[in-house]
Amino acid sequence: MEKRYIKKDSLNGRVKKMAEAGLVYAPVKDGDNVLFQVLTPGMEPLTAYANSKNAPKNFFFPHTEKLMKYTRTEKGMAFSGELAEARDAVLFGVRPCDARSFVLLDMLFDQEKYRDPYYVARREKTTVICLACIHPPYTSCFCTSVDGGPTDAAGADILLTDLGERYLVEFLTPKGEKLEAHFAGEKAGDEADAQKQAITAQAEQEITSRIPAKEIKPILDANFEHPFWNTIHQKCLACGTCTYLCPTCHCFDISDEQKGDDGIRLRNWDSCMFPLFTLETSGHNPRPTQKERWRQRAMHKFKYYVDNFSAIACVGCGRCVMYCPVNIDIRKIVTDISKL
Repeated sequence: MEKRYIKKDSLNGRVKKMAEAGLVYAPVKDGDNVLFQVLTPGMEPLTAYANSKNAPKNFFFPHTEKLMKYTRTEKGMAFSGELAEARDAVLFGVRPCDARSFVLLDMLFDQEKYRDPYYVARREKTTVICLACIHPPYTSCFCTSVDGGPTDAAGADILLTDLGERYLVEFLTPKGEKLEAHFAGEKAGDEADAQKQAITAQAEQEITSRIPAKEIKPILDANFEHPFWNTIHQKCLACGTCTYLCPTCHCFDISDEQKGDDGIRLRNWDSCMFPLFTLETSGHNPRPTQKERWRQRAMHKFKYYVDNFSAIACVGCGRCVMYCPVNIDIRKIVTDISKL
């Protein structure tokens, strides 16, 4: 694996050069928020920031996308696919928790039997450049409890680690190696590994939120009808903030929009927190209250995904903790489950 040093103050300019040569998504300041956006001339990519408000999964799994067009003709209905050719792109500045979410989404959208062509096409064409967290930004971060870490490289093609006056650049995949020209610099040796290990150990110590996320599956297996599920949902507004900001949530709805003889079929994000999500045509709803919906959310993250893919569907980014308007905390829920 190729490793190099680059000067810290040169990174911003290198990212802008990449944006001049092709499509680059990067974290930028947008009002009070940091959001991933297409980098255009005059925009400043952020190379030192806590984390973005929006999870960058949106670039592989958009809020809304067209799946199909159809038209009524004299000979019947005519259908055409809407799978646009994915463009080569760079997704710069992703934090390790968000990069790891791509690995978890790959398990679902890129299986041998079930393969989502829309997601896979974007994923294959995009090079992910990850910025390690040398100082985890929030007290709500808990990545080490869900098999992640502040310098974890899972899901990344290039990993940048801040060593003080310079960055260590690690080219992890063939896609990452194709961008070597943008990261010209001194080759790094064993001393870089030692320095990175020390930074990793310190960063992991700074993560103070530790929850028994990997220990609760046997408890969930045996407690589907436990009275505990009557206690966690009572404040929930069913607003969907937790699911829409989550890097790994992937529920969607498919709808048709028609005008005259022409129509389009759309895929839109949905949420298991919404009352309509499981409403059947008959009028029956198998999850009639927030009790069942919150049970589903917890079960999906820490039981069903483990059953299906041997991985917890949570990366410990803490967004749902930070932005829930009524302060429902998934960390407390997991800890309480561990005590059942």
